[in-house]
Amino acid sequence: MNIRKAVPGDHETLARIWLESWYSTGLKSLFDPGLEMLRTRIPADIAKGRDFYAAEEADGIVAMLALDPRDFYLDQLWVAPAHQGRGLGRALLGFTRQQFPEEIFLRCVVENTAAWAWYEREGFRFEGEEIVPPSNMRMRRYRWKRG
Repeated sequence: MNIRKAVPGDHETLARIWLESWYSTGLKSLFDPGLEMLRTRIPADIAKGRDFYAAEEADGIVAMLALDPRDFYLDQLWVAPAHQGRGLGRALLGFTRQQFPEEIFLRCVVENTAAWAWYEREGFRFEGEEIVPPSNMRMRRYRWKRG
């Protein structure tokens, strides 16, 4: 897998992977961002300083990552449903640790138990819960620190 900085021509594919992956969690009924919201959000987040990455294999983009270097924030990590379960998420997390070698902060939807349990197995520590826009869903805050 090759992880590279996303270019504008990737945004549609990244939005689709994000949406399909969110739907694969089974939480669509709690919050449905829809494709148009994600199409708008990606360039808006980039304008605010977030970095988006495309993860490619031979058949194209299979996963996406959004990082905010200002606060070592792992904002989004999504693997296309057809490619889940093959270690791509762990590879994206490894890439994130290369970008932020001392500390990583993230949030995870409370109801997404599979995701937050995975982050805990990957060494992240639970810090608390909060309501986060634009979904206004309850999120669990996690932090990983080297050492």
